[in-house]
Amino acid sequence: MLRDTYPYFLANRAVYANTDLEVTDKYTGQVATRVAQAGSQAILDGIAAAVAAQKALANFRPYQRKAVLEHCVKRFKERFEEMALALCIEAGKPIKDSRGEVSRLIDTFQVGAEEAVRIDGEVMNLEISARARGYRGFWKRVPIGPCSLISPFNFPLNLAAHKIAPAIAAGCPWVMKPASRTPIGALIIGEVLAETDLPIGAFSILPCHRDGADLFTVDERFKLLSFTGSPGVGWDLKARAGKKKVVLELGGNAACVVDEDQGRRLDHIAERLVFGAYYQSGQSCISVQRILIHRSLYAPLREKLVQRVSALVHGDPKNENTFIGPMISEGEAKRLHGWIQAAKAGGATILCGGERSGAMLQATLIEGADPSMDVSCQEAFGPVAMIEPFDDFDHALERVDDSMFGLQAGIFTDSMSRSMKAWDALDVGGVVIGDVPSWRVDNMPYGGVKDSGLGREGVRYAIEDMTEIRLMVVRDP
Repeated sequence: MLRDTYPYFLANRAVYANTDLEVTDKYTGQVATRVAQAGSQAILDGIAAAVAAQKALANFRPYQRKAVLEHCVKRFKERFEEMALALCIEAGKPIKDSRGEVSRLIDTFQVGAEEAVRIDGEVMNLEISARARGYRGFWKRVPIGPCSLISPFNFPLNLAAHKIAPAIAAGCPWVMKPASRTPIGALIIGEVLAETDLPIGAFSILPCHRDGADLFTVDERFKLLSFTGSPGVGWDLKARAGKKKVVLELGGNAACVVDEDQGRRLDHIAERLVFGAYYQSGQSCISVQRILIHRSLYAPLREKLVQRVSALVHGDPKNENTFIGPMISEGEAKRLHGWIQAAKAGGATILCGGERSGAMLQATLIEGADPSMDVSCQEAFGPVAMIEPFDDFDHALERVDDSMFGLQAGIFTDSMSRSMKAWDALDVGGVVIGDVPSWRVDNMPYGGVKDSGLGREGVRYAIEDMTEIRLMVVRDP
């Protein structure tokens, strides 16, 4: 179980400043633990410590950074079940999904350890014309400086890891604001980092309310802001971030296309679509929200989806058999339930689910939703998906792109030409062939276009954002 209280981390040190932040068990709604909450002065102190640590961390050698990250991997494995249970309680994430996230946390730090010693440069031939005769160029990557990291509630461990691991690998000091609803995972990471020999000031983890978080965005001493969360908040932060580099991993309403040649795989496809749409109660930015099925396969696949979605086990996320747990709050469940009811009133058919009790929303499958309805065109971020038939593959791709978002898309097809066409044509950050768009492994370049964000996660690609290229030119005398 969770401890009674948790500190925040200021300049590598645990600080039991207060117990002002209550963290609830998302299934019972009861207070599960209390966390120290940072005020403006603590945030300012964290930023100042990061600035002061900049030179020491830049001089912290690659093998030392690797050792820190490898220590984390070792300790996360030792604390595996503790971290999974904490995640299950604070996020309401089913325990099987929670264990999966701890595994991904370990993967991300392991990739970070490997990438810490691969940050290379290049020797350049500058003799492109006579005037450059005798000149040689060299460039390397250097840390960008103090980074502001803001992580979301839905993957409190692994999405924090996708900021922390590359920052350590790159040699950047950082200050993190974890989601106030789910801060425990990041604080456990802090406990492990505090065991290492990172220079003092290398990191601070400071839970705070949004009112106290403005400094994470506007303080000019930060050289980079990395934010994962909702599009509305993310774009507002970018507008106020000033001169610093901004990386945004925002939302989506991911679509998946099932082509006409997939008839012999319908059971497998139905299984993957249900996983992609409803795992961790649909609270993923690449959750399958829109399913486009070739008309020749529509009726049999619809039947298989209804059967599987109706059979999903709802309830206590600590139960090993639970697949659908609570949404992060009753307010979020009410919002999405309202969208579902509006779709029904507008002529859509609820094939299964659609009922709510507190923060628990039934896994819902909808047919005939107008593309302009909120449940279709906005990010649902909950256990709901829509199905619709198509007759022409090119038209299906147009429907996928008919969205303000562009994170990932999934295409079930055996056609290489159609796979390549989707990859060429779709305005998204990634196309997954033969699986749902919800699939992700932690070393791949991950991110979106349009309202889905700027930049890419995946440790190597985050390191590129967290470093600057520094050139040296040498003239042969």
